Amino acid sequence: MSAVSDRLPVFPWDKLEPYKATAAAHPGGIVDLSVGTPVDPVPELIQKALVAAADSPGYPTVWGTPELRDALTGWVERRLGARDVTHRNVLPIVGSKELVAWLPTQLGLGPGDKVAYPSLAYPTYEVGARLARAEHVVYDDPTELDPAGLKLLWLNSPSNPTGRVLSAAELTRIVAWAREHGILVFSDECYIELGWEADPVSVLHPDVCGGSYEGIVSVHSLSKRSNLAGYRAAFLAGDPAVLGELLAIRKHGGMMTSAPTQAAVVAALSDDTHVREQRERYAARRTALRDALLSHGFRIEHSEASLYLWATRDESCWSTVAHLADLGILVAPGDFYGEAGEKFVRVALTASDERVAAAVERLR
Repeated sequence: MSAVSDRLPVFPWDKLEPYKATAAAHPGGIVDLSVGTPVDPVPELIQKALVAAADSPGYPTVWGTPELRDALTGWVERRLGARDVTHRNVLPIVGSKELVAWLPTQLGLGPGDKVAYPSLAYPTYEVGARLARAEHVVYDDPTELDPAGLKLLWLNSPSNPTGRVLSAAELTRIVAWAREHGILVFSDECYIELGWEADPVSVLHPDVCGGSYEGIVSVHSLSKRSNLAGYRAAFLAGDPAVLGELLAIRKHGGMMTSAPTQAAVVAALSDDTHVREQRERYAARRTALRDALLSHGFRIEHSEASLYLWATRDESCWSTVAHLADLGILVAPGDFYGEAGEKFVRVALTASDERVAAAVERLR
């Protein structure tokens, strides 16, 4: 077993524990803006759907119920502007992190194959490559990569951690380049409903993909839009050939979303009101934190979407983490996401209104 764990980097969040202890010692208590975990209640209509499906003694299917697939295809067409989406174009997954970590293995990648992801990125892209013993490479512009041996290209728009959004023109250029070189594109779009100063576009939009889903798959999550991180509810949409292979593999692996969760997802995707209400909460928190950080001497880059502010005081990220911890505020150091983040911190919007107000007061 150690041979597998030895392939992996040190779990980054363990490094934050001393700073968490400092922040927790603040007389007013800690304001934890480090991990982007939802704190607001699960909407009532989703809870009711979960409870109504609680008597589910049989095994669920990996592909999900027809009702779930209808909900997935309907949302992809309605929200992303995709066309002619069928059940073969969607696949439920057990949370998006599980998919990211195990996708290279499930695709059969290994030594000699390359997995590429942004130079500032969610650490699990690298973990997935390492688990498969594949090579991992980072990019600022993927079209500048050497395509030889490159089998999987991760896009992430809106970005975690920076909140950067790739334009439709950028996505179109990248997809065309990847298709030219036979490279499979997976686009992590888990924050696509949280655009603030930009309107994020999916790779599945016909303006980007030309109406064909060949060689492209988008990844979506209900953790942020519907506060369902605890439900482990996510899905894929795109190339039916790729999803068909993943479905076959995941059937053997028993990678099933629970039946009550499937029912909850149907309810969540059928309602836009709770999404709008949650966006309004995050928007208010974002404005308050952004103004407070700027007044405290921070500079904020990108951050036009997602649940984070990418902030810097032009010093070591760990110096910034220590400074904020002394104020009782815990944030994530930018180097968790790559060397390019060594002078930034990621500030999450996922704290209660009361805790955000406490952070704002301390920053003043």
